[in-house]
Amino acid sequence: MTGPVVVVGDVLLDRDVEGVVNRLCPDSPGPVLDETAHVERPGGAGLAALFAAAQGAEVALVTALADDVAGARLSCLLTAAGVQVYALPLVGATPEKIRLRARGRVLLRHDRGGPPGTPGEPDEAVLRLIAGASAVLVSDYGRGVARQPALRAALAATAAPVVWDPHPRGPAAVPGVHLATPNEAEVRELAESPPGPSRLATAARGAQGLRQRWRAGAVAVTLGADGALLCHADATPLVVAAPGSADGDPCGAGDRFAATASVALARGALVSEAVQLAVAEASAYVAAGGVAGMPPVPAGDPAPTAFRTGGERIGVAAAGAVVAATRAAGGTVVATGGCFDLLHAGHVATLEAARRLGDCLVVCLNSDTSVTDLKGPDRPVVSQGDRGRLLAALNCVDAVMIFDEPTPHSVLSWLRPDVWVKGGDYATGAGDEPVLPEAELLRRWGGHTVVVPYLPGRSTTDLIATARAAGIDRLRPAASVGPDGPGRRDGSEPSRHPGTAERQPTKGAR
Repeated sequence: MTGPVVVVGDVLLDRDVEGVVNRLCPDSPGPVLDETAHVERPGGAGLAALFAAAQGAEVALVTALADDVAGARLSCLLTAAGVQVYALPLVGATPEKIRLRARGRVLLRHDRGGPPGTPGEPDEAVLRLIAGASAVLVSDYGRGVARQPALRAALAATAAPVVWDPHPRGPAAVPGVHLATPNEAEVRELAESPPGPSRLATAARGAQGLRQRWRAGAVAVTLGADGALLCHADATPLVVAAPGSADGDPCGAGDRFAATASVALARGALVSEAVQLAVAEASAYVAAGGVAGMPPVPAGDPAPTAFRTGGERIGVAAAGAVVAATRAAGGTVVATGGCFDLLHAGHVATLEAARRLGDCLVVCLNSDTSVTDLKGPDRPVVSQGDRGRLLAALNCVDAVMIFDEPTPHSVLSWLRPDVWVKGGDYATGAGDEPVLPEAELLRRWGGHTVVVPYLPGRSTTDLIATARAAGIDRLRPAASVGPDGPGRRDGSEPSRHPGTAERQPTKGAR
């Protein structure tokens, strides 16, 4: 493998709600589900990306995310799982799928997000990513990413093996894919071929029809507990039986199959070998309980908006609304981040300079836990609720987002700012941009990192030392929680290193 495994497709936010049913609604014959637990995970192409990453592959996901809470949560979950997110802008809402379950059975599925939106154009970084992939998996869920013309051109041109997991509402595979992986129902609908004398004959006839129409190297029809049927140029299909029968939740088994086959091809396997390995992995996944048997993605609080309701400028919804409005008007989105513990004149100067670089400024604020992890058990001295309110009260700040992760990468993958600003002195590398940890991330969508001068002689650490020397041990209430409840953490104050660099961004909407 010389490049990442690239997954291209529609991502959804999956939420499984477990509960117990002991009574019916008093006003209708419907059951009442008393929730006992819930779990959120990426669905659709996001689930396929998780499966590929779990097999030790470097994985990048090209998808579309809207400027909404679901999009922010997906970015957080995927980044925490080690998936590099290349997000296209999405008009509309990020789709959500909610399953209400009792005793392991689904009572009701509730879909949110409305009709599919229109994904935006991919940046040059996305096109280079596909060209340099070790394998590409197109995980089509019929919501538009696989129809994007520039992406389809890149998929048709790449030298990497392409696996196409189709959807009946999606487009045809690009010509020349190495392997298509429909299930039985999908191949019947997509091939539109008459039924054969047996189940295997029907699957083989449909697979050969799709292979010829799409000019695909091979088509593997998944047969549930019976394994898969592989059709290629040879007239005789290969039947790959499942290693054992498993009575479990098959949700996600197709994604596991396609992801396993993609990783195997990236590592040099033959198509027949990849399909055999994929059948074994999908069968083991179902036997282990399916999605219910998957470990939760460690991405902080499962309700990211719980604290973000402290004012009209604070929170995921506030930040999404500001960013969406700015983009709609053709403006430039600017973001900056840090702890901002004891807001002082140096902070304000940085924020004002950042705001002048564009048409809106979103501040990514480290939560209390994040600050403690970064700076020690005696920090922060001001709670995240108060820090957020102080920042939101500044005229130069349009929105504040609190995050918990060690870095702001998941937040930035969702916000996709045109400009990321840090205050202070940074050493410059051989290129034109400052050497910032976020620089490579910003390049995914054509963004830029810049540095603005930091006022000398202003330091939060020095202010705290001075206050403690005067006998003030703590500058916040001992049990500070605030009306919004305890929050969470991530971000850091601007670092200062020798050397300076400054760069003007290019204005305009992406």
